Amino acid sequence: MLAQFLQFLFSGITVGATYALAALGFTLIYNASNVINFAQGEFIMLGGMLAVFFTQMGLPLPVALLLAIVVPAIVGVLVEKLAIEPVKGAETVTLIIITIGASLVIRGLTAVIFGKGTHSMPAFSGDAPIEVLGATLLPQSLWVLGVTALVVVALWYFFNRTLQGKAMLATSYNRLAAELVGINTSWVLFMSFAMSAALGALGGILITPITLTSYDVGIMLGLKGFVAAVVGGLGNGLGAVVGGLLVGILEAMGAGYISSAYKDAIPFVLILFILFFMPRGLFGGKSTDRV
Repeated sequence: MLAQFLQFLFSGITVGATYALAALGFTLIYNASNVINFAQGEFIMLGGMLAVFFTQMGLPLPVALLLAIVVPAIVGVLVEKLAIEPVKGAETVTLIIITIGASLVIRGLTAVIFGKGTHSMPAFSGDAPIEVLGATLLPQSLWVLGVTALVVVALWYFFNRTLQGKAMLATSYNRLAAELVGINTSWVLFMSFAMSAALGALGGILITPITLTSYDVGIMLGLKGFVAAVVGGLGNGLGAVVGGLLVGILEAMGAGYISSAYKDAIPFVLILFILFFMPRGLFGGKSTDRV
């Protein structure tokens, strides 16, 4: 019984860490611009697909992975420059629809360039599972958890200890005031898209050796990242991480103990449940009057 429970828990935490990275991406952009970027899932997909593509080209793993983070970050910046910036000050709903359009474009181009097949990628450090109290843990899961933990610490440091991070935080609290004290808010938006795309891509790269990837995996991953961000409290970094892990664990437990047929429905039941009792999420996100 314990072994089975641990098995589900490990699998849930692993997927949950990827959702947490996606949720952090949503949170970053939401804080900088009040936009909910539904192209976030496509950056996760791009990270995985490009990592597969670059490693198959014969590039050394570190180079391939670095490129698979940098390219989506550039795509993120392009989305911001070409799709978001020209309609500055538009209604939030308009901006959300634009990001959905961007996600369709990215997905379509990926299908054309890389084909519609499913791709796999070898784990970073072997496939020999680690036994823990009768349950098995893949080494790749440790990579996912370790890197996610590092990212969370790095983001905390960035926002609390660096000038650029504080500029981004100031913009999220009050854009006009930030502009008045000389913060370049369009740079902040630019940076938040780049960072959010890079975070998504990183999640995609880490999870691909475990779950495989194809041009259309971004839809569900992005939606679940969004659920995680809302469950934790939209705009709250800690909430995004806790929300991601919670969604992942509940999904794995539901799939394990009830039926895997309900796996994809569980996050959405959770979001309804949480929003019903706690409209601002577990950690109370920023409230905003824009609807």
